[in-house]
Amino acid sequence: MSPDEPSGAEVRASGEPAADAVISLLIVDDHPVVRDGLRGMFASAPGFRVLGEASNGVEAVALAVALDPDVVLMDLRMPGGGGVDAIAELTRRGVRARVLVLTTWDTDTDTLPAIEAGATGYLLKDTPREELFAGVRAAAEGRTVLSPAVASRLVSAVRSPGVEPPSAREREVLALVARGTSNREIARELFISEATVKTHLTHLYAKLGVSDRAAAVARAYERGILGRH
Repeated sequence: MSPDEPSGAEVRASGEPAADAVISLLIVDDHPVVRDGLRGMFASAPGFRVLGEASNGVEAVALAVALDPDVVLMDLRMPGGGGVDAIAELTRRGVRARVLVLTTWDTDTDTLPAIEAGATGYLLKDTPREELFAGVRAAAEGRTVLSPAVASRLVSAVRSPGVEPPSAREREVLALVARGTSNREIARELFISEATVKTHLTHLYAKLGVSDRAAAVARAYERGILGRH
């Protein structure tokens, strides 16, 4: 990078981009056509610069660390590494970039985990162009950005806590159950006690409205909590 080229690290002391700074982006989506469209859209608008593209969550984490963008535009359901896991890993690593989810999915099982994992905002792919630009600017400043549909779902989830989706840890347990893993093996793999595994299962049964492991797995596939293979 030349000395005159603007950097994603060009920020205020608060960690927010300077008012006149170009907002740098990393685009993450498994569809090349979508990535090309987004790159072209932002290239044609003043005040944005696309640093790179990734096709899955694993690539996204590596590029976000290497390129230091202001904002990561993150899809969620991608082969080879989903968006929620990538968001959680970026949060764990303390990466400076803000993550703005841009996806087709607005179900509770997608929305809440992404927000819990550390996403700054959540927009749908049918968001109008100017609203997307505004959303990226807001995310770069650390402001929460939510599409109306997603905001409505979050409000409903808060008002109806009894129907909240499984937590990230509960989904891990559920995925292992779906593979036929015993409670003892789950405890060993996740470095928790068998009693904690049983507690997670009890919570899962209540949230899914079932009474045993097989029914929990079946219901999770029905609701899209577990991806189909």
